[in-house]
Amino acid sequence: MLLDLVFPRRCVVCGSNGAVLCFDCEQGLERLGKPMCERCGAPTAWPVERCRECAGRRIAFARARAAIAYDASAKRLVGAWKERGQRKLAEVAAELVARAVERPSAYTLTFVPADENRLLERGHNPAERLAAALGARWQLPVVPLLSRAPGRAPQKGLTLAERRRNVRGAFAPSGSVPNTIVLVDDVYTSGATVSAAATALRKGGARRVEVVTFARAVR
Repeated sequence: MLLDLVFPRRCVVCGSNGAVLCFDCEQGLERLGKPMCERCGAPTAWPVERCRECAGRRIAFARARAAIAYDASAKRLVGAWKERGQRKLAEVAAELVARAVERPSAYTLTFVPADENRLLERGHNPAERLAAALGARWQLPVVPLLSRAPGRAPQKGLTLAERRRNVRGAFAPSGSVPNTIVLVDDVYTSGATVSAAATALRKGGARRVEVVTFARAVR
């Protein structure tokens, strides 16, 4: 394409010409797989029902799964996707998720709604775009089922305890919620956001909420 000749595509991770995510950088992303915590999906030395990260916490979702570890390369990819207008990376992220995460046993996807200020800054909601791309691959409908209270501080830079307090009560159901629902977000950092969103979905009628994200922080 002429546009590619004038403005050649560069890999968002290494900067090389040719593709938005080059083959080497895609292969270099750390895939997450077994063994893992059955509940929160954290990598573990052997399979466990609850790990140190989620044991003793009240978590509203039944389980969480992610495709890749949120390391330096993943952060550059997510930064380009969320903050620098590379919206087509949602398709790349969805393809990686579809390869790594088993198709959930549910009939509907929903997504974490964006904060109004961040939505205005970015012009899009990465979680919604990822959900739409996954819905196309898994042949599942995507339905907006949550609203988000305004005025909350961004989660970035907060401690784990502050993250949990910051999103407590931040979401509310905005429609009739199915019995089993898959909640999609871009990154699982502490689990506070998706747990708060899952709490709202359960208040709306869901009995089981499964979380799917592109990346997750690994401690």
